[in-house]
Amino acid sequence: MLFPEQTVEQTEDDIFAQEMDYKQKLTLIEDKMADEGLPDLFIRTFAYYYERLVLGETGLIPESTIESVDTLPDVEQFSVHYADIGQAALGKTAVIKLNGGLGTSMGLERAKSLLPVKNGRSFLEVIAKQTEKAEIPLVLMNSFSTEEDSKRVLQPIADNSEFTYYTFIQNKEPKIRQDDLMPVTWEKNPELAWCPPGHGDIYIALVTSGTLDTLLDAGIEYAFVSNSDNLGAVVDLSILGYFAEHRIPFMMEVADRTEMDKKGGHLAQCPDGQLILRESAQCPPEDEDAFQDISRHKFFNTNNLWFHLPSIKRILVEQEYQLGLPMIRNSKTVDPRDCESTPVYQLETAMGSAIAVVKGAQAVRVPRSRFAPVKTTNELLLVRSDVYELTDAFEVLPKNGRKRKPNISLDNLYYKIISDFDARFPNGVPSLQECRNFKVEGDFLFGRGVVCVGDVHLISTSSKQVYIEDGTILNGRLEY
Repeated sequence: MLFPEQTVEQTEDDIFAQEMDYKQKLTLIEDKMADEGLPDLFIRTFAYYYERLVLGETGLIPESTIESVDTLPDVEQFSVHYADIGQAALGKTAVIKLNGGLGTSMGLERAKSLLPVKNGRSFLEVIAKQTEKAEIPLVLMNSFSTEEDSKRVLQPIADNSEFTYYTFIQNKEPKIRQDDLMPVTWEKNPELAWCPPGHGDIYIALVTSGTLDTLLDAGIEYAFVSNSDNLGAVVDLSILGYFAEHRIPFMMEVADRTEMDKKGGHLAQCPDGQLILRESAQCPPEDEDAFQDISRHKFFNTNNLWFHLPSIKRILVEQEYQLGLPMIRNSKTVDPRDCESTPVYQLETAMGSAIAVVKGAQAVRVPRSRFAPVKTTNELLLVRSDVYELTDAFEVLPKNGRKRKPNISLDNLYYKIISDFDARFPNGVPSLQECRNFKVEGDFLFGRGVVCVGDVHLISTSSKQVYIEDGTILNGRLEY
């Protein structure tokens, strides 16, 4: 599979000088990574992408090189036959959760999955109970920052039940200076000189950690992979059955793209019919209108994936553990909170982009309910409210099958950071069962048992915090 690339015109002398310079730089980078104890296989993988960077590749995928995808198998149309097949395959299935995030956008300094999300239970506790109930193992791809905290949550559950879990750690890589393509240094905080290589690292990390062989030795053939903050990502027997019966090596769940999804990645296909994932960082500026055209590019990647582990192992061995996933060249600053700090490149890959390099890979359309990530305190407020319930199977679902959910808009100044958010809802969030829109401008402290009805818009122009008393029923536009 060939991907669009950009190179710089050079003379033979320029190329020779650059090649010598590149080899010297790469040796320094490889030594730096080895000193950090990173696996040889991952160092070799990073070298592959570093060479792409030096050659001038951007990872961009022009609109002219791809075609739209119009129709896909629809999970909502699957027959009950697939659920029966899925039930039979459940004993050979594991759940893998991407659990490396710290939730820094909400002011967290530890694993985001440890945040209480429903009935006092954290994301991780809910996920563990889901897999325990289904009697399937849970596997976490952690970062160096989330490994120990996650184990402290899971081990007591494992000690007191039949729950089985495994963990492995995502690799890290040096950030590369944009001016000279050398690894950056940052004395103020040396850890900021390193970054994760994107969740496309899952394939190499499964191998280098030994987890892939451990799962295969345990008789696991199928893996359902998703983000730990996506509460809609649970094992669906019909999808598992379809995946197993059709012997698909790799499958992506996609959902209908809406206006609020238009800036995110989308599914497309190459002229030979091979499916491809294009992320926003891979779209040339001149193609932005086409990229955001949801009538042309109709499906987005939910990041819910299915792996047939024996097939993934075979493909990795055949390709000497180099899948050649499309590179994403992200332009950042070494300190993401300091726009004046050194400009760097982060060389990343997306695990969903394997759809472009695995022969026989497929995608299926799923309902929007299977994509329910909690990225902001707006979404956290909604899922903590009485709009959602925690079922006996430990699934977090809209109560009574509710389709339409309230729109939430909280003032970022007072509610964006989780500690500020929690301080303003000390006795729980308001009831939103009868609410269509809930918008808050200003600083409010909410009492116990507050109820929102219809369209609620709270506005405070006071320099002091406004207290909403216990049991207050809110409706309409209210100014304080």
